[in-house]
Amino acid sequence: MTTLRIALRNYADFESALQEEAHLFEALNAGVRIELVPLGIKELHQEAIADHGLASGRFDLALLVTDWLAEGVSSGSIEDLQPWHLRRPIPQWPTGWSPTLVRPLLFDKTLSALPWHDGPECLVYRSDLFSDPNRRLAFRAQYNRNLTPPATWGEFEEVARFFTNPESNLYGTAFAALPDGHNTLYDFVLQIWSRDGDLTDYEGRPLLTSDAAVQGLEFYRNAVRNPSICHPHSTTLDSTQSGDLFLAGEVAMMTNWFGFAARAARVGSHLRGKIEIAPLPVHPGCDPVSLSVFWALAMGAGSRQKALAWDFLRFVTAAEQDLRITEHGAVGVRLSTWRSPALHDDIPAYAQLERISMRARTLPSCRSMAAFASIVDGVITRALHTVDPTVAILEEAQQQVDRAQLRLV
Repeated sequence: MTTLRIALRNYADFESALQEEAHLFEALNAGVRIELVPLGIKELHQEAIADHGLASGRFDLALLVTDWLAEGVSSGSIEDLQPWHLRRPIPQWPTGWSPTLVRPLLFDKTLSALPWHDGPECLVYRSDLFSDPNRRLAFRAQYNRNLTPPATWGEFEEVARFFTNPESNLYGTAFAALPDGHNTLYDFVLQIWSRDGDLTDYEGRPLLTSDAAVQGLEFYRNAVRNPSICHPHSTTLDSTQSGDLFLAGEVAMMTNWFGFAARAARVGSHLRGKIEIAPLPVHPGCDPVSLSVFWALAMGAGSRQKALAWDFLRFVTAAEQDLRITEHGAVGVRLSTWRSPALHDDIPAYAQLERISMRARTLPSCRSMAAFASIVDGVITRALHTVDPTVAILEEAQQQVDRAQLRLV
């Protein structure tokens, strides 16, 4: 029996989708066993990259968020897939995928991984609540405008306050504010970008004391800590848990990943037919912005089963398998999946995915991203759990960045 070990995030939809792919692959390859190793997001980074799980061969493959790929390549943990592709090509690679899902995987001539699950950030909202006639009348009476998905952060706050009703266990919004080097980083960056700010200077030095960063963090900390607009558990929620609250009907809208809109629209969801998506709110006068951070399968440089691992990668990236994972709540990555008329009929939000993805921005691809995320975690922790001035928090974080000489390039 030959075993392939795959490390992945311990998220039910990922586990379910990959488990089905593993069973199908095993059925086609006698004597092969796929072992999935679900890990928390911090543990996944630690075991796969920091503790050399991919480099040593402890894992043959790993499902990694794109933030970590540069570190994996520079540390020698990740196998270059380009030679494997030249010998036994992935059908339609790369033209069968959006350029936004190809560029972040390339480091010079190195192909670090292959995309598996996408889903850029967007506003996900309960269309049934927004279209309710009584709520629409009440909102107009209170705010003298129509109840529509908020286009600005000021409107976002008003709409969230309007929907919040703790007695009925409904809150206007929720944030994934647990400092896990993941959504807190993304929320912070989006607050900067949505105010026309830049994350770095022209040399790649993080800019944490800009007006956009100060205004963004001030808004974020006030929103998360305000029970009149935000779910009170937000400071303890990671991204999947915040999505679970939305799916449970406790949240009217959230700035989160497209995947949760797709998940809510699946057969069996009590929110099926009641979910829509819209662009993220921005500061008045700023253009809409989104963030693309996605999950990709990388091969361990130390794997002793590289040929078999490549066979598995070719199998899961096939059009049929890419479409199939949408049945489990994972988000397919091929253009053929995004453009599938049958999928549009089943989950209408998919009709907007290509447009959102094409305009989404990406974080810098660099080996310092995990270290920078740790600094941002400290910023968010202080912002949410102390009364320290926002400017002071960011100034001290900037000093950390400068002492470490961090560059996001």
